[in-house]
Amino acid sequence: MTSTSEKTALKSEKTVLKSVSASFKDEKKMREVVERLIDRSVPKDHISIIGRDFHTETRISGFVTKQDVILDGLATGAIFGSLFGSILALLTGVGVLFIPFLGTVVAAGPLGAALLGAAGGALYGSLGAGIGSALIAMGMPEDKATIYQTRLETGEFLLVAEVPQEQADEVVSLLESAGAEEVAITDMKIPRQPEGELADSEQISPEIRANLSDDAQKTFVDTHNRSFREANGKDNALAKAWDRVKQMFDRDEQGTYSKSKVIS
Repeated sequence: MTSTSEKTALKSEKTVLKSVSASFKDEKKMREVVERLIDRSVPKDHISIIGRDFHTETRISGFVTKQDVILDGLATGAIFGSLFGSILALLTGVGVLFIPFLGTVVAAGPLGAALLGAAGGALYGSLGAGIGSALIAMGMPEDKATIYQTRLETGEFLLVAEVPQEQADEVVSLLESAGAEEVAITDMKIPRQPEGELADSEQISPEIRANLSDDAQKTFVDTHNRSFREANGKDNALAKAWDRVKQMFDRDEQGTYSKSKVIS
């Protein structure tokens, strides 16, 4: 007999998710939309926001938890001004990174983690060409990604909500009624981090695994699991695993990390 939790999991696996994206010029309106999305049962870990920080030239990168901001505030050097101030309490975390052509960017939600390379190692190369290339790498149409990059460069905000296909039109109407612009439904997929230790290389995110040889995959899994155990799951084991691969291997002609480095 199938349990309730198993039925929920099966239903979740069958649900087709779409990414509804839009740009906002006004931070207050964007905050109100996030609140309305959550009221309509869109999970907070399915909502992402990106915005530029104009207050610093520091090339800082890192993932900051809500607790970090509450306890340390601006002293952390990671969250600046009022950007996402009250929205942070609604979402799962904030990623802070430096992106060419944009400068320091604050990204809340799963997109922040993906851009930092924790879940989408393949995005590292894309980010070198700007945020638009990273969005394209995740499946956003090129024309729409280019528009969002341009708007982010001028100081606007990007919001992405991952919702069931049957809810997408409703979310589009909500965004448009709130003054959002360039609203679109796309097949963009934001890569996620697996939880816990990795049983084998098959559990490595496909976006990462495609760029690793068999030996590099083994290094990735071993480093991830060791980091996870040593930090009791509180550290970013995926980011450490990806960094270790880059220390140990060079890319080959196909762009795959397969050529072992001579470590002195």
